[in-house]
Amino acid sequence: MAASIRYWALASGYFHEQDRVIAPTALGLAVLADNGLDPYLEQAATVWLAHWHVAATPEMTTTAYYAFNLLSAIEFDPAILLEEVFALVEDNSWRATRGTLKRDIEVFLRSYVRRGDALNEDAAEPLLAELAIIREARLGGWYEFVRGPKPSLHDAVFTYALGDFWKRSGGATTLTAEQICYAPGSPGRVFKLDEDSVITRLMRLDDITNGAWLWVDTAGLRQIQRTSPFDPLKTLSLAYPQGAGLEAAA
Repeated sequence: MAASIRYWALASGYFHEQDRVIAPTALGLAVLADNGLDPYLEQAATVWLAHWHVAATPEMTTTAYYAFNLLSAIEFDPAILLEEVFALVEDNSWRATRGTLKRDIEVFLRSYVRRGDALNEDAAEPLLAELAIIREARLGGWYEFVRGPKPSLHDAVFTYALGDFWKRSGGATTLTAEQICYAPGSPGRVFKLDEDSVITRLMRLDDITNGAWLWVDTAGLRQIQRTSPFDPLKTLSLAYPQGAGLEAAA
């Protein structure tokens, strides 16, 4: 149990480990501190942020990263996902057996899929299942990603994720709409947003960043342009109903 708590605390992005000491990240302090934005994990924004850190990079959660970013099909069978992830393991000469990967995929699905067939502690809805981003598709154990606008995903959380993706993309002064929609590890891929929903959010970035990031759509070139430094972490209070500041992160 302790090992599981440690693993998910680190994978969620709310904590990090250095010299065998686990401590809150700046995001963890901002959100989960006693005077933070959501110390009891009650708000959708907190769950979306955890999902972003789980699915946007492969370091700790390879299966989730592969499923959200590299699996081409909307519908999938766990057996198909197993074969594709196992091929990835073999291509990179990683040490993992089919049995280990099968259990990892089972944990991945239990983490994201709502199950209402039993009322006991083991069947309690996992945190990430609140997002309803994966659901059972049909009989026979098939699942599907739910693509669309995601009304519970606040623009401030989208902006935080975009800033993280921007940093991992090399820190260029521009990002194209296609990169943000379709590149592995992008907000469009990880949040399973359709292209129109991504573009609509990008058009609102001028306001949420006070002009630090600008939407440009000229001569068929659609991109975001960075005109000045901007810290997406400082906008997260907009995603929480109390509108609290980020004193805990100071």
